Amino acid sequence: MLIRNVTDVDLIEIQAIYAHWVRTGTASFELEAPSVEELGRRAADIAQKDLPYLVALRDGKLIGYAYANWFRPRPAYRFCVENSIYVHPEVRRGGVARFLMAELVTRCEQAGARQMVAVIGDSGNTPSIALHAAMGFNHVGTIRSTGWKFGRWLDTVLMQRTLGAGDSIPAPDR
Repeated sequence: MLIRNVTDVDLIEIQAIYAHWVRTGTASFELEAPSVEELGRRAADIAQKDLPYLVALRDGKLIGYAYANWFRPRPAYRFCVENSIYVHPEVRRGGVARFLMAELVTRCEQAGARQMVAVIGDSGNTPSIALHAAMGFNHVGTIRSTGWKFGRWLDTVLMQRTLGAGDSIPAPDR
């Protein structure tokens, strides 16, 4: 498996993977899959913040992607990132998400992030919750009934992991 930075060419395959999960799953609370152009705008926003957006390839085929963005848009949050990881449905539970997560954590630490937050759609999303726990995330809360999708209320699970020095030393001026 190869992990590399995203390119504009990847957005078509990323859109197909994400559209599948928007249509069939509860990990994303989006109700309509965004267009390739919208995903390009989002990727440009992440790049402008010098945060990682990665793709995983096996035998030249894009099989998953991961990125981090500020947890919240206000500048004081710039050391706290939220992660997102999606894999092609044919390679679920094959270690792709774990591989992407490990590289994402490393690159976020290199970028100066101090905390990573997972905002997991649906408290029944046990594979994502288990992945995050295995990767050192702690459960920090569940917000009940925050989303309505597929005719039912969905919870949001919050998990958090310290990156690098965390809050043990002051953040640099930037």
